[in-house]
Amino acid sequence: MKKLGREFYSKDTLVVAKELLGKILVHKTEGKTLKAKIVETEAYLGLNDKAAHSYGGKVTNRIKTMYDKPGIAYVYFIWGKHYCLNVITKKEGIPEGVLIRAFEPIENINQIVLYRFNKSIEELNRYEKNNISNGPGKLTKAMNIDIKLNGEDLCKEKLYIETEKDSDFNIIETTRIGIDYAEEAIDYDYRFYIENNSYVSRL
Repeated sequence: MKKLGREFYSKDTLVVAKELLGKILVHKTEGKTLKAKIVETEAYLGLNDKAAHSYGGKVTNRIKTMYDKPGIAYVYFIWGKHYCLNVITKKEGIPEGVLIRAFEPIENINQIVLYRFNKSIEELNRYEKNNISNGPGKLTKAMNIDIKLNGEDLCKEKLYIETEKDSDFNIIETTRIGIDYAEEAIDYDYRFYIENNSYVSRL
């Protein structure tokens, strides 16, 4: 496994969104190392994307992290109950990023489930088993990611993304979810997911 460096995140945002699929999200937390394969992403193209927090050059304390250098984590609170994890891309000062929408747990799964539901895998019912990390708020809870990680450098040792051994999969490109306010941007095919993966939030 190799940790992704700054150069990976410095590319075109749509390219990064697709290339993140199949990569491994790693969080070292409370003495444990959690790992999960990224299976769904959404790209947000900043200034000209009406679905992006930074559309039109907006700058607030909440979203200033979007203007940081590539490879920085942008974590924000939504709907009064969920955190979302984004990866800043392209170039410092250009507020673009990729939302991690869903992942497949692959290491320390028992701890991932414990963070998500406060119970063991054996105690999960069918609904819970199907809803461990198939959505941006679910996956942050499962990986113990919250606002304290906003601004974290993904090129360091606490929260990062690493390569996986080569694997073949088809990428589906489609529209984003939950952005009905975004006018023409609701029709942009900026959501990407691994075809036939059971952890994708919505097929």
